[in-house]
Amino acid sequence: MNLYDYKHIIWDWNGTLFNDVYLCSDIMNHLLEKRSLPVLTIDKYRDIFTFPVKDYYIKAGHDFTDESFEKIGKEFMDEYEVRKYECNLYPFTLKVLEKFKSNNINQYLLSAYKQESLLHIIKKYGIAEYFSEVYGLDHIYANGKLELGRKLMRRIRTNGKDEKVLLIGDTVHDFEVAEEIESDCLLITEGHQEGKKLKELGTNIVENIEELYRELLEMRMAK
Repeated sequence: MNLYDYKHIIWDWNGTLFNDVYLCSDIMNHLLEKRSLPVLTIDKYRDIFTFPVKDYYIKAGHDFTDESFEKIGKEFMDEYEVRKYECNLYPFTLKVLEKFKSNNINQYLLSAYKQESLLHIIKKYGIAEYFSEVYGLDHIYANGKLELGRKLMRRIRTNGKDEKVLLIGDTVHDFEVAEEIESDCLLITEGHQEGKKLKELGTNIVENIEELYRELLEMRMAK
């Protein structure tokens, strides 16, 4: 694949551009410890993480017998919002965003993170200018972004042109969204799901944003 052939790039946020994998694992372990449940290693976390995240909570050990998913999920997000600025963008994120922008490639953000919080955090990290549009959820429970993906693709297609679209993410769910909206897909293996699971999908794979940037440089030199 030649990344410069695409007119539109749809980015995932958590675990793709924003490195919050350790934080999410750490917060989940706080919830588990509080309930006297076994904690997760980072490898176990990346092995069981999935969408909708309610299924991941069950795999982590919560059975929702005494407490609802909504209660535990809010507890998770309350701590996440307090601690999220412990995290940062992945290295080379700004370079990649700028490279696409300088080649007149439209970029969008599609996330299962709450829309209001998403808009605030990309402004905080100084990257809001790179995105033509931002699509996040209207709640905190990260049940998936398939409908948002359909909405975004309809928006992209309003120009009536059949231009190439690439979705870049870090989970099986990102691949599923790409399949549903009929875009190409590129997955990053150092995010919220472990690489073996992503490689089994048979789609395009890079280890991290730095590798993506190196590929962009090589493709430009080859043209």
